[in-house]
Amino acid sequence: MKQRKLGDLTVSAIGLGCMGMSEFYGGRDEHKALDTIAYALDHGINFFDTADMYGPFTNEKLLGKALSGHRDKVIIATKFGNQRAVDGTFLGVNGKPEYVKKACEASLKRLGVDYIDLYYQHRVDTTVPIEETIQAMAELVKEGKVRYLGMSEAAPATIRRAAKIHPITALQTEYSLWSRDPESEILKTVRELGIGFVAYSPLGRGFLTGRIKSIDDLAPDDTRRRWPRFQVNNFQTNLDLVAKVQDIAKEKGITAGQLALAWVLSRGDDIVPIPGTKHVAYLKENIAALDVKLSEQDIDRLEKAAPKGSFAGARYPDMSTVNR
Repeated sequence: MKQRKLGDLTVSAIGLGCMGMSEFYGGRDEHKALDTIAYALDHGINFFDTADMYGPFTNEKLLGKALSGHRDKVIIATKFGNQRAVDGTFLGVNGKPEYVKKACEASLKRLGVDYIDLYYQHRVDTTVPIEETIQAMAELVKEGKVRYLGMSEAAPATIRRAAKIHPITALQTEYSLWSRDPESEILKTVRELGIGFVAYSPLGRGFLTGRIKSIDDLAPDDTRRRWPRFQVNNFQTNLDLVAKVQDIAKEKGITAGQLALAWVLSRGDDIVPIPGTKHVAYLKENIAALDVKLSEQDIDRLEKAAPKGSFAGARYPDMSTVNR
């Protein structure tokens, strides 16, 4: 497995996003999830991404169970900030110092570990100065409960303020052929500050694989059914763009998903995508994307087939908590 650097943290060149194993994308099967994580371990992936709110609270337990006995070989990343009740009700974004420490203790217990390798603020709480939230996170580092700090969906100005309080190792933000907002300012900012970039949803919520042909391909409880890019008025536009990506992939003898992942990987050695899956077959396909070489001609063709801003619809139904 190839390696990449996120600040001073070395991880596998791709990680495994575990969210969908517990919630949001429809269907839960613990045995398949455990098999997928085991396959990742056996094939060199050491970077695993979760959050307290996934489930809620069950995804950390699942990952802790799967990684038991492998602690010295893995990098565990989890998050706090999107606060939820036990019944799943969303309670808002919380960046209060006292909550940071309470959330960390709960995550440590669920994961069954003594420390968290990379601890992210999942979303920025605009009611709390970022300096206060990061200071609380920094204290967790001093206490040995966290090794490195991260942020997610933070704006450039917020990242700069945070970095003055404590080194930030990674910024996690959605980035793929169909979500290229980070190219405007965010990538420039994190590179200037020596912060690594973790690309979540590098396969466009699965859309870029070409396996989603209609809304009926999604389970009835799949939250993507409610998201703008999957709505009727946007779906066909996006499907037409993915068809062009598939044509290029077919010529190269690879899948559309592998081409989309290879594109993200080609954007810089400081970028680590974390495609999520709960199926071994798809994970195997994702790992093979590391061997895909894209020429300048390939990049140019993709740029023309699916230029920045060409995909229709917003990333989320409510964009008020991202990039702030």
